[in-house]
Amino acid sequence: MAIEAPRGSLRDREISPIRSALLEEFKSTGKSNRRWELKDIYNHIVEFSGDQHGSRFIQQKLETANSDEREHVFKEIIQNALPLMQDVFGNYVIQKFFEHGDQIQKHTLAAKMKAHVLSLSLQMYGCRVVQKALEHILVDQQASLVKELEGNVQRCVKDQNGNHVIQKAIERVPAEHIKFIIDSFTGSVGTLAIHPYGCRVVQRMLEHCDEPTKSSILHELHQQGSPLISDQYGNYVTQHIIEHGAADDRARVIHLVKQSLLLYSKHKHASNVVEKCLKYGTDDQRRDMMLTLVESNSQDSNTLSMLIKDAFGNYVIQTLLDTLLDKEYSIFVSILRVELPKVKGTVSGKHVLAVEKKMHRFIPSSVQLENKPTDLTISTTPPLANDLPSPQSSSAPSTNTSAVGDVIQGPPTAKFIPVVPQIGTVTDLS
Repeated sequence: MAIEAPRGSLRDREISPIRSALLEEFKSTGKSNRRWELKDIYNHIVEFSGDQHGSRFIQQKLETANSDEREHVFKEIIQNALPLMQDVFGNYVIQKFFEHGDQIQKHTLAAKMKAHVLSLSLQMYGCRVVQKALEHILVDQQASLVKELEGNVQRCVKDQNGNHVIQKAIERVPAEHIKFIIDSFTGSVGTLAIHPYGCRVVQRMLEHCDEPTKSSILHELHQQGSPLISDQYGNYVTQHIIEHGAADDRARVIHLVKQSLLLYSKHKHASNVVEKCLKYGTDDQRRDMMLTLVESNSQDSNTLSMLIKDAFGNYVIQTLLDTLLDKEYSIFVSILRVELPKVKGTVSGKHVLAVEKKMHRFIPSSVQLENKPTDLTISTTPPLANDLPSPQSSSAPSTNTSAVGDVIQGPPTAKFIPVVPQIGTVTDLS
């Protein structure tokens, strides 16, 4: 059943389209030398609140108003509070009272929302007021407001406005008062994680819920595995686990990524997850991921050159160069130097240049490779899986933001000696 917005929006009320003489004067003399004060617009507060310039004026004045001035303004808006909450300009005046009003004023405004929380949460401007209220009212009213959403949590989560209210409730309201929200997600966390709005809610739960609840959520997410990594929304949830999760959860994701590393590195969405693994994994995990790519290159000499010129894979190579320890970095650079000539002069020249600029890190002589081939043991694990489907997406381009760094010059006496390791015999990374 459709939920109707609370009636009485300033845009729907049968009021004269003609502005008052006072508002006309305000708008025409706003740039003059006259200094307007709140007392100058008393008895016109609601009208000014519904005007773009009038609303901004009231907001600014409320920040520094004394208690008498705020009370005068409050008495004028309280009877029109519900319409103002839904108004494109009026909602900001209501929000200012939740920020700067006294506790009685905040309580009174929140009471005006009673029986309308769901409809306000689904409305473009009303949802902002509900969020602001949850930030500033006392716990008893917080609990009362969010209780009105019971039975409609999933609807709110999947709504472009309502999802923000659910997120704010998870962030601000004590756990005992939002148990019904968390319980409503049981068994559907994986589905929410691949929803454009639901993925945000899942991330808030991972940030603010207690450990037993997070453990239950993570259990459902781990069951999804690969589909989350390559999903246009699920990849954000996976990145969140890598960046903020426990070491065990991070390790599970990295292990999964490593199994299809080459495929993920070239994937629009999954490549972001690969970069996150490199940035937040351990030194050993980064080393293993590097060795996986090197091993693949030893079996197919085009692997690294293909990644260098790939629109997404080149960011993975850059991040690997940024995060490897000096010794592994030296070995990886030596291998890349052999691959670069294969891709120079191609249409992907900018990608080649970006990678090349990352290959000049100063390495202390104590950890530089000797001027002889280095042994690097390559494991005999099976080749990477190549059968994972790559989901097609009509969303905006990936936001891989690996920056092209400047070349870091070492001291004049330092000498960097690149060496090309003999693939298949390298053992010197312990």
